[in-house]
Amino acid sequence: MKKIGTILCAMLICICNWISPAEAYSFNDNRNPVLPHTDIVLDAGHGGIDGGTVYGDILEKDINLAIAKKTYDLLIDKKFRVILNRSDDHALSDDNRWLKNRSRHLRDLAQRKQLANEMNVKILVSIHANSSRNRHESGAIVLHQKKDESKLLSSYLQKELNQITGVPNKSVYGKKYYLLKFTKCPAVIVEVGFLTNETDRKRMTSEQGQKQIAEALVKGIDRYLKEVLNHP
Repeated sequence: MKKIGTILCAMLICICNWISPAEAYSFNDNRNPVLPHTDIVLDAGHGGIDGGTVYGDILEKDINLAIAKKTYDLLIDKKFRVILNRSDDHALSDDNRWLKNRSRHLRDLAQRKQLANEMNVKILVSIHANSSRNRHESGAIVLHQKKDESKLLSSYLQKELNQITGVPNKSVYGKKYYLLKFTKCPAVIVEVGFLTNETDRKRMTSEQGQKQIAEALVKGIDRYLKEVLNHP
């Protein structure tokens, strides 16, 4: 028992070196004992100085966080152990004190992948919103890694999201994306819709629409973890 306690303390010290109190949403939630084992990292894309895609006064970073929080709560209700990497409007690059690089963007991405890699989680799901010059382009698109597990996770998520959008999009290999290239566990980037499309925009900015998206994400995650990893 003493040895286990020592290991947990060491893990916490390590984590605190690169996670600020502001972002430790999961660690302050007594419903969610994530240590020493974690199932899922939910990555709320962008934040702080990085607003992501912008449409009028609508910022992608706010949509990502709202949907991530709803998804987090639903996953906790299902007894999954979840880390949400930011719980407020701040840039994760500000928390990165270990990568000596002048690029804020690179420090941000590195901070996101580092959490998943250090915690040895089962999957990472990164939540984003899309944009296009074509206002008619719509629906969700899930980007996956080359590995089969990521492809399978993306297919489950894509199927659930297509049911609420009514758009039969297919998941895509995200070869160029840093988070997918350097995250060790099966990881996906979920573009939940296009801010430039009126129908998608209404869904992503409404409470009901965000809840629908979160429920779709949870269904896909739940199916993957139960079928592939035999999660109870």
